[in-house]
Amino acid sequence: MKAIVDKDTCIGCGLCPEESPAVFRMDGDKAVVHTDPVPEEAEESCRRAADKCPVDAISVKG
Repeated sequence: MKAIVDKDTCIGCGLCPEESPAVFRMDGDKAVVHTDPVPEEAEESCRRAADKCPVDAISVKG
């Protein structure tokens, strides 16, 4: 599974690293994926983070 953050869309709310710290972290005022591919044990939290993103900046593939 692969997670992607659209930096142009991201508003830097910090929700995704709170929801899935194994996959996301903040880099300045934008979220970034720091684990690729997403570890199997973090797939559920990664999907939750994508679902909860208020601006739909996260896409998940696989």
